[in-house]
Amino acid sequence: METKNDGARNQSEYDALLQTAGVLDLSRRSRLCVTGNDRVRFLHGQVTNHVKRLAAGQGCYAAIVTAKGKMESDVNIFNLADEFLLDFEPGLAAAIARRLEKFIVADDVQIVDVAAHYGLLSVQGPKAGEAVRGLGLFSEIPAARFDSVKISDAVFGEIYLANHARLASGRELASGTAVMAGFDLFVPADAIRPFTAELAAAAERCGGCQCGPEAFETARIERGIPRFGADMTTDNLPQECGIEDTAISYNKGCYIGQEVINRIHSIGRVQRRLCGLRLGAEPRKLPRAGDLLVAGGKEVGRVTSAAWSPALRGIIALGCVRREANAVGTALTVKSGGSDVPAMLVELPFAA
Repeated sequence: METKNDGARNQSEYDALLQTAGVLDLSRRSRLCVTGNDRVRFLHGQVTNHVKRLAAGQGCYAAIVTAKGKMESDVNIFNLADEFLLDFEPGLAAAIARRLEKFIVADDVQIVDVAAHYGLLSVQGPKAGEAVRGLGLFSEIPAARFDSVKISDAVFGEIYLANHARLASGRELASGTAVMAGFDLFVPADAIRPFTAELAAAAERCGGCQCGPEAFETARIERGIPRFGADMTTDNLPQECGIEDTAISYNKGCYIGQEVINRIHSIGRVQRRLCGLRLGAEPRKLPRAGDLLVAGGKEVGRVTSAAWSPALRGIIALGCVRREANAVGTALTVKSGGSDVPAMLVELPFAA
């Protein structure tokens, strides 16, 4: 049960992520490196976005899909000059490594799990750049999304700093109106604890703090950002998940699943899509993932994530909704905990 102190702490962490600078330890996430002389050509043929045009120090967001176009993971890709670093959801490293290795035939490519060697910290919020500069370690702060730089520090070792606003919504990124800021720092595992203390102190000097996963999850849902394993699964096509504009290149050439992905693009629509829901009444508990969404007495989708929104002072949810009921303004019913809870379909990201 959440205590009053827990609630105040979560609110402070949420405020830091959206108003100042919040530090997150994301070391549980999966990290693979793709190495070898054929790594560029190989990885380009495995993901939905354009890899060949990435210069050293650049990166992109992409999806890994099956030959039938179904999601296997989303992935952040960083070109570190001699290797690609892939960052994705926890617990998937072995499966994604097998998936990639399956297509290595005569290629000079190696897939290496580096999670045990490098941790991942992230600082998110409008003052994230100020917090990073406050470390006094970086002479250069990457300005473009997914751009990265490397330093070698006598105390902490080799550190990679990447521009990555994890709370910038796909819609804002596609329109060029994103205002959220953030940076990822890949830090040697044996230095992660002292470096976390330094980064947290830098954030505190900006009015921020170290944050837990609950605060980030609330902010993520408010921002309408899907998470693989919750809002997008192996049953989804990327275009159903709201990541088409940021994760897919339609002019990159061949890759696994391209035929299906391009055919859907030509059709111009999908049968369902990820939507935002504002609940019109306060249920006793948050809706759960898998709760039914009903319109006109028919099942039209399911809840994928839900949170109490401090910005909206109410409960919000993400859900995958069929085309006949996913227009903005559509009234739905959430079947949750034995109750019928009214909800309204709204644009993402949620607006206060």
